[in-house]
Amino acid sequence: MTALGRVVRSGVGRRRVQSLVIGLTMMMAVTASVLGGSLLVASSAPFDHAFGKEHGAHLSVQFDASRATAAQLSASADAAGVAEASGPFRTATVTPHTDEGIDGLPMTVVGRSGPGAGVDQVALAEGRWARRPGEIVISDGSQPFLGMGRRLTFPGLPGGPTLKVVGLARSASRTGDAWAVPSQIAALTPKGRAGGYEMLYRLTTADTVAQVAAGRRAVTAAVPAGAVTGAQSWLTVKKAADRETALFVPFLIAFGILGLVMSVLIVGNVVAGTVGAGLRRIGILKAVGFTPLQVVRAYVGQALIPAAIGTVLGVVAGHLAAVPVLSETANAYSTGGFAVEPWVDVAVIAGALGLVTVTAWAAAWRAGRLRTVDALAVGRTPSPGRGRWAAGLGARLPWSRPVGLGLARPFARPARASAMCATVVFGAVAVTFAVGLASSLGEVMTAREHNAADVTIGVSGPGPVRMPAEKAVTADPGAIVAAIDSQPGTGKYYGIATTQATVSGAAGSLSVFAFTGDASWGGYEMVSGRWFAKPGEAVVPTPFLTATGTEVGDTVILNDHGSAVTVRVVGEVLDTHNQGMEVFTDRATLTAAEPGLRVESHHIAVTAGTDLAAYVHQLNARLRPLGVTAEVRSTADGSGTVALLNALTAMLTLMLVSVAGLGVLNGVVLDTRERVRDLGIHRALGMTPRQTVVMVVTSVVVTGLVGGALGVPLGVALHGWVMPAMGHSAGLNLPDSVIAVYRTPELVLLALGGLCIAVLGALLPAGWAARTRTATALRTE
Repeated sequence: MTALGRVVRSGVGRRRVQSLVIGLTMMMAVTASVLGGSLLVASSAPFDHAFGKEHGAHLSVQFDASRATAAQLSASADAAGVAEASGPFRTATVTPHTDEGIDGLPMTVVGRSGPGAGVDQVALAEGRWARRPGEIVISDGSQPFLGMGRRLTFPGLPGGPTLKVVGLARSASRTGDAWAVPSQIAALTPKGRAGGYEMLYRLTTADTVAQVAAGRRAVTAAVPAGAVTGAQSWLTVKKAADRETALFVPFLIAFGILGLVMSVLIVGNVVAGTVGAGLRRIGILKAVGFTPLQVVRAYVGQALIPAAIGTVLGVVAGHLAAVPVLSETANAYSTGGFAVEPWVDVAVIAGALGLVTVTAWAAAWRAGRLRTVDALAVGRTPSPGRGRWAAGLGARLPWSRPVGLGLARPFARPARASAMCATVVFGAVAVTFAVGLASSLGEVMTAREHNAADVTIGVSGPGPVRMPAEKAVTADPGAIVAAIDSQPGTGKYYGIATTQATVSGAAGSLSVFAFTGDASWGGYEMVSGRWFAKPGEAVVPTPFLTATGTEVGDTVILNDHGSAVTVRVVGEVLDTHNQGMEVFTDRATLTAAEPGLRVESHHIAVTAGTDLAAYVHQLNARLRPLGVTAEVRSTADGSGTVALLNALTAMLTLMLVSVAGLGVLNGVVLDTRERVRDLGIHRALGMTPRQTVVMVVTSVVVTGLVGGALGVPLGVALHGWVMPAMGHSAGLNLPDSVIAVYRTPELVLLALGGLCIAVLGALLPAGWAARTRTATALRTE
């Protein structure tokens, strides 16, 4: 081994605390970076690959067949900004039933003679393409019944056509729920309706929402007025496909940035502290022939060895933590699974070690510039002027001498105290952010489950109505309402009827919740706008607005059992069920389309002071003859995603806080080693071991208080940036109740958390200082 190698090895072995600090810091930063990088890849690569392979449609537009002809729509392929187009394809919206009597979901059937060779080349997952009337290909996952050979019936259509499922397919562009031969669409179109057309476009530029919107405007201008009934952007489809994993990205980026900044800070502080405490050793190295460059390389090597070990451990931990998150992505895309891409590991390792190298080199450069005689003369004795001034300040403070000396210590080493304070700041930021994130996720779970009702009838789980049709309430709704009205203690209540429909401009079905009575008190958290006040108005979740390209104040057309229902969106509500494809409206809105739609559940709020158990018991006595039961409203059990986020938050926060504490420990260790002779003098003058512990611990009190005071507002600001970003990644806008979760008493306690981090970091070196023998300390120079 070379002389330089021996110096590096001995330095790493002698400074175990500093090596541990660097290693853990790098492990935390690399873990978060591997997680974030792998999720960034997983959230985009599968969709991008499928979209490119299938030559997906940047823009799919639906038209009213009564307002535009096939020739007019074909001519729209020449609109400005359109690079390629396929269609027009005839479309029909139908609700299938199986020969076993199972009701399906409403779906849009597109007439295509084959999977296509132009835009949107549909990929067959099983079976074959429809070749003749009486056959149909179903989009994989669009219906509850997925089975080759099933026969679908449509008793509400003229002639009651029957179609056999001959294939299952996937469209990356999601341009349809099913496909049949073009000649089949006429039989699937309700009598008296013209049906629709679909055109699929690839645009010359479609990287942004504005570019796709410009393409839509050009297409709309090229067809007769009023012909467009809906449109869907590929960016909307991509966002929906990437939503599950994209939720984690802002969260992990925040922790990754905290870790990387703390890595730079602590590595620089450790190396600079090592140089400052080892001036005499540096002088000896130069005296025996080490060049300035070799000295710098020696100190950089002492930082790189523990950093490399921490980086390897961080890569392993990142892989382990990525497994459950990537499995969610694998399920979403129906693939065999994802693994962390090798290039992500290479990029993270190279970036982390490069960062350490640059930081350590900058901190160690001082060692290389020192003259040999200066290093030998100064040794490791601190500046006497500043130390005496701090000691004098400590003697004048109105506390006991050990406390005063400790409180004044940061002024003797302001640079080192500032570095320790910075590590405490980041620890306080992590704790504040973690507490806010947990509170916000709890608010999201409460808001999404609408748990304001005290008693429910006909609901067995959280949410408005989540039950199969055969379990819905079949009793006379009027009799149930009469029983509720006659029960003492009833405050307010509403009923919910549910149905399925489609909306022009978006593939797939959506759930419609039709209310009887005022449900604005029912726990429906509004993001913008207001709750509906009359028939014809509706509130919808954010994903609905995104998928349909609408906003609050716009009008949309629902296709409900063959009838067109026009509703005006008056509010945006926080709801994540059914991927946000839901509509909340008044029961009277659907009267024309479904006059026989029955209320399936009732939700009751009792008056103040009512015994809930007694109320339910008495109400059930009235409801028992009707064959229904009232029960106390169940609470949400949470979700796997929230549990995973909370677990990751706890893990990464614990790592950050531990590193912050070790950063303080490193600073205090350096300080006590420098002051070992002063400690011996204090002990000789009568300072007890307990007083020594008090002096060392109080030396970080100011640092901890300042760090906590600075870290808490920064943590609140970080939370205020990350939570909306997480919501947007999941396709949601979050209300103020989810963002503004901090309370003043909580913030005060969080600020004191900085003091706790500093004190915990100082306890170990304080114990070491207290156990040092007086004679040993006095002999140390």
